[in-house]
Amino acid sequence: MEEPAESLSSDQVELRRWRMSDLDVLERLIYESLDHLAPWMPWAADHGRQQTSDFLARSRAEWEARQVFCFAITSDAAVIGSCGLFRRIGAGGLGIGYWLHSDWAGRGLATMATAALVGQGFQLAGIDRIKIHHDAANPVSGAIALRLGFTEIERTQARSIVQRAQPSWPSTGLQSSARRH
Repeated sequence: MEEPAESLSSDQVELRRWRMSDLDVLERLIYESLDHLAPWMPWAADHGRQQTSDFLARSRAEWEARQVFCFAITSDAAVIGSCGLFRRIGAGGLGIGYWLHSDWAGRGLATMATAALVGQGFQLAGIDRIKIHHDAANPVSGAIALRLGFTEIERTQARSIVQRAQPSWPSTGLQSSARRH
């Protein structure tokens, strides 16, 4: 199985493979963005230094297994978020995930990072589709998919972990999936 380049760029963002030396900066990004992340990212509700360290170690192992390819998103040399390509949707497909530190949101940077992932993903041998899942109550995330030419293909019941984590969060209980060929 082929793997993507370890660094990618798109307009104002650079993506690079996460490193264990990123522990402090990643932990800070997550901590400072908990209110922004927790409604949409179930893992953020149980954030801590050990979980962040485990993520970085798992990222390295999953990259080497050529199953998950997680990148730090940087802009102007600052680490501002995370994104990745995931071999979890069956043969020929990749899933994409992304998030930004709340201070960097609303500038088009997540769209730029996702565009880099989409371009790289379709360059990998055997990939014929890429899919983005997002909570239907998160139109900002859905807009990224639409701007990049993805088409909504279904709305399904969201995983209960998102709903259980905090009843006041705005989840509709629906998960929207978008696909691009």
